[in-house]
Amino acid sequence: MSETFRGEFNQKVDSKARVSIPASFRRVIEAGDPSFNGTNRARFVLVYGGADRDFLECYSLSEMQKLERRINKMPMGDKRRILLTRNLITLSQEVEIDEDGRIVLPPKGRDKIAIDTAVLKDGTEATFAGMLNTFQIWKRDTYDGVLADQAAIEEDILPEGEDMLSLLPDDPEE
Repeated sequence: MSETFRGEFNQKVDSKARVSIPASFRRVIEAGDPSFNGTNRARFVLVYGGADRDFLECYSLSEMQKLERRINKMPMGDKRRILLTRNLITLSQEVEIDEDGRIVLPPKGRDKIAIDTAVLKDGTEATFAGMLNTFQIWKRDTYDGVLADQAAIEEDILPEGEDMLSLLPDDPEE
């Protein structure tokens, strides 16, 4: 897929758990939905598995199909296959974007990112973070806290005075 999920967007979550998908993300989702033809609703896969995560990982249908093919190549009974299947397939849900560009965050997804009924009543925001071939949905407060913590981690990865692009591996096509 030539289009990617990029950028970060803060979106209000209404009292019915509806949230707008950023327009640029919708274009990538539509391009990655093999059955989307402009008259039907685009779909994507929302993954709420992974105990060590405070966010929802979202895949276009074509990206999820790539993962499924890779998992299917693994031997049945392989502990890694079971772990991947449970967290990426079992603990996921296909979601459809409505005519207004919104989704309803499913209950298990809301639980994952700590958006409960009380938070919905009082109002909250979700942050959509582009990650190239996936995007993440966070509760905004959690995302902001992780970004603050990330600065210290980045100091360990990137030596002072070094350009961030120096972290990239060499490109054999150049």
